[in-house]
Amino acid sequence: MSKELVERAKEHFGKIVEEQLKRVEIMKRGEQETDFSKLKPIIIGVCFGDGIGEVISKHAETVLRHMLKDEVAADKVKFKDIAGLTIENRAKHKKAIPDDVLEELKACHVILKGPTTTPQAGDQWPNIESANVAMRRYLDLFANVRPVRIPKDDIDWVFFRENTEGAYVLGSRGIDASPDISIDFKVITEQGAERIIRMAFEYAKKNKVDKVTVITKSNVVKTTDGRFSKVFFRLAKEYPGIKVDEWYIDIMTAKLLDPARRSEFKVMVMPNLYGDILTDEAAQLQGGVGTAGSANIGTRWSMFEAIHGSAPRMVKEGRAKYADPCSMIRAAAMLLRHIGYAERGEKVEMALEVCGQYEKKISITGRDTGVTGEEYVNYLLSWIDNPGLKARWEKGS
Repeated sequence: MSKELVERAKEHFGKIVEEQLKRVEIMKRGEQETDFSKLKPIIIGVCFGDGIGEVISKHAETVLRHMLKDEVAADKVKFKDIAGLTIENRAKHKKAIPDDVLEELKACHVILKGPTTTPQAGDQWPNIESANVAMRRYLDLFANVRPVRIPKDDIDWVFFRENTEGAYVLGSRGIDASPDISIDFKVITEQGAERIIRMAFEYAKKNKVDKVTVITKSNVVKTTDGRFSKVFFRLAKEYPGIKVDEWYIDIMTAKLLDPARRSEFKVMVMPNLYGDILTDEAAQLQGGVGTAGSANIGTRWSMFEAIHGSAPRMVKEGRAKYADPCSMIRAAAMLLRHIGYAERGEKVEMALEVCGQYEKKISITGRDTGVTGEEYVNYLLSWIDNPGLKARWEKGS
């Protein structure tokens, strides 16, 4: 019996290794980056997700359409609504992303994606993979970029989280090797580590940031995290004007909360799981996970999203209309920057900071003690169109 279990586990692991080796060969070949200046129209897919995602995605789309109304009228930008990523539809097809939905996504250049429900052990849904993880893999969205800015605390962080490897990419591929043993897998490749780390260094160089920090647990997880660390210090030699250091994930969670230390961190790069943990913590400091958006960047496609989940409890309790849309709107601002409208993206970000940190004439609480998402968006748009927006933002900063 023991020998049969070992052989079964070896076969399972062998298939995973074969798949990852094929992925490495694809990465070695590379792919041409999308040049948005040459596209007409730029197709923006708005993928509503489920739970509160169906509500807050539409609020973010309202802001995007407002910022791009002239481009839409001139047929330079086209919006495409994609509604097939509900948990019910994914469960029906027993796929993280149904085939027809994936084709719709691939027909877009950039995607604004609402939160989606991920099944977990013991719930009513089949054991399908996270739609986020699947989309990042299918579209090769290797870089998750999450900025967090809190001027009053001298915090201006940008996190670069590797998106297609680490502990998550094989999260649904673990094996119960016996009735008593469960094993999961983690993968780090030379090519995957290099492209996310190089992106972090290039960002620092372009934006005149003088420090990049790598976050691992390479002192214990010596093979995978060890590779990520080695690639980081190898590439650091190509950027002599940038200081570098390495922190371990456990102590880093503490240091982001340390007023004496946290302002020293600027650009941070890390494997998948650690990035998920740290960016949620950082967002909480900014005002909660409802305030932070993220970019998922690939060479051909890119996807922009909130960093939180679909909050099915809010829907069940009838509170979806009070859900905070700021995370999705911040993601929309990042999308604007990515497709070539940096000034408009910055304008949305300034309005979010003015409304959320400086003016606070209305607040969104997730309950009827605050305003609805629609009311908050209308307030935000009034500031976006206010000629005094920049002056108010500069005063607050």
